[in-house]
Amino acid sequence: MSFAERKLAILILAAGQGTRMKSRTAKVLHPIAGRPMLDYPLSAAEALEPDRVVVVVGRDAEAVRQCFDGRAEFVLQEQQRGTGHAVLSARDALAGFSGDVLILYGDTPLLSSGTLRAMVERRRDTGADLMILTAEVDVPGIVVRDADGGVARVVEAPDATPDELAIVERNTGVYLLNSEWLWKTLSQVGDDNEQGEIYLTDIVELSIREGGRIEALELDDPDEAFGINTRAQLAEAAAVMRRRKLDQLMADGVSIVDPTATWVDVDVVVGRDTLIEPGCVIQGDSRIGDGVHLKPGCMIETGCEIADDVEMGPNAHLRPGTRLGKGVRIGNYVEVKNSVLGDGVKADHLTYIGDADIGAGASFGAGSIVVNYDGIAKHRSRIAEGVFVGCNSNLIAPIELERNSFVAAGSTISKSVPADALAVARARQKNVEGWSARRREAALAAESKAGKGPRKT
Repeated sequence: MSFAERKLAILILAAGQGTRMKSRTAKVLHPIAGRPMLDYPLSAAEALEPDRVVVVVGRDAEAVRQCFDGRAEFVLQEQQRGTGHAVLSARDALAGFSGDVLILYGDTPLLSSGTLRAMVERRRDTGADLMILTAEVDVPGIVVRDADGGVARVVEAPDATPDELAIVERNTGVYLLNSEWLWKTLSQVGDDNEQGEIYLTDIVELSIREGGRIEALELDDPDEAFGINTRAQLAEAAAVMRRRKLDQLMADGVSIVDPTATWVDVDVVVGRDTLIEPGCVIQGDSRIGDGVHLKPGCMIETGCEIADDVEMGPNAHLRPGTRLGKGVRIGNYVEVKNSVLGDGVKADHLTYIGDADIGAGASFGAGSIVVNYDGIAKHRSRIAEGVFVGCNSNLIAPIELERNSFVAAGSTISKSVPADALAVARARQKNVEGWSARRREAALAAESKAGKGPRKT
């Protein structure tokens, strides 16, 4: 087998306790822009089409396995004794594997598949025994290069000279090396340190000592090396990911008025000539067509679909399972949940539509509500094309309003309405002449009798 044809295994270390997150949830399951943290390095690994993907798990191991079932092999690090120990936990799983091993981290989500591919290509071009990824980041491993630009050594900051401390290039801890070299060097790493742990970083010094050739690939974008240990760092990584997503959308023809005030998850799809105004949040795998106008403050939850030329907002809310047809208009303070709205449906303000199938051209007046919940179960309604629902009306599900029927304002409808019929369900108005004047006179008389004197008006 030629060097270029060597097999590739990717090992992702995701067993850490994440104590600084102070969470009941494993660190690698915390969401970033719509995906669990571990999904990002795993997706970057999958993009390289490796022969093996192995994830080392520890805390909440079963929850991590369930979340990513079928996408990787999992091995358990029962005791967390450092990164080197985590790699050794995967040795049995990789027994018999002969090829290159790329070591990544479950809490480094910004690393791109392009960078990983560049590492693989550089190693195959140079034949280096060990390839390390470096960046201008604030971590302790200082990369000292020789006169030819090769890696001479990696020095920990506490042991560095003043000249070495001035070096900005640092070791990120991402390594690529052949399996034989990995197990050879790692077997020599001891745990004679204050923490009693086995550090993966020691393989760099051992590789140099063994006369191995070390090559380094420096990141153009230091953000890619960003690791997450705290909630604050989680928020920073999410901000980077959202910005990348918005840049990609704008490059593809989407207008975003203020990227700093717009949140779009990474799996959202948005069509050309769509305009997104400030304060909008679009989650999960929602899909938005061409020419859509999202006014300020719109919230679109995961799993929603919006066809072309829809106008939505301000301050409208789509909940999961909602589909809006072409040219739909959803106005301010309208909420739609698990409903399908046909082309041209209008609900301009103060309306709730839940668990309903709405035909093309139907219209909802202000304050109209599809009452879908009876306190125990949700019920579905069918509202055909051309139906008009007047203001302040309640439609008690399950119910059917047939084509071109009309619901009078202020009605509470609990029975189906035939096509072309007018449904009125409200008390008949009665005006009692002089009632207000008599009420005032009675109140004044009561006060006078009680000795309070006349009321000031």
